[in-house]
Amino acid sequence: MLCEAFSFAGILCRLWRQTTIKNQMTRIGLISDTHNYLDEKVFEYFKDVDEIWHGGDFGDAAIAGALKAFKPLRGVYGNIDGYDISSEFPEELIFMCEEVKVFIKHIGGYPGRYEPGVKNTIIKEKPQLFISGHSHILKIMYDDKLQCLHINPGAAGLQGWHKVKTLVRFVIDGAAIKNCEVIELGKRG
Repeated sequence: MLCEAFSFAGILCRLWRQTTIKNQMTRIGLISDTHNYLDEKVFEYFKDVDEIWHGGDFGDAAIAGALKAFKPLRGVYGNIDGYDISSEFPEELIFMCEEVKVFIKHIGGYPGRYEPGVKNTIIKEKPQLFISGHSHILKIMYDDKLQCLHINPGAAGLQGWHKVKTLVRFVIDGAAIKNCEVIELGKRG
């Protein structure tokens, strides 16, 4: 009888673990083009995310440090970033988040107007999500031909020609990318 109880408990425990792992999701806070400026509102909007992803042009290591001290951080360096950032973050990043393959590159373009080499990387690596920055233009669009969602969160910093500082939040749940939210931090100036 005792063995049956432990055996039954073991089965229940394994089922609970499988269900828990299966129902787990990752909440992402996406930011780019901070250019040495980190709005305090970022911490409020990202308080419930599991990870922060930065699309490049941090500005300096203090911005990366503040974000890393707050939440786990992934990112790439951008064209204005110096050695302090490029020595810590790669030019491009390809990784799995749950069942979604992610490709991040600062200067990447967007569907129909990818920067040189980016389309080839998407074809070769087959990510379901491609993230870029650089343009300061918020853009969320699906590439039907390459079967890949593109997100550029716009710019969260003060430098550039964008009028409104923006962020993006979304959830990766298994193979699904969902609950995408655009957040306006206010006017650039």
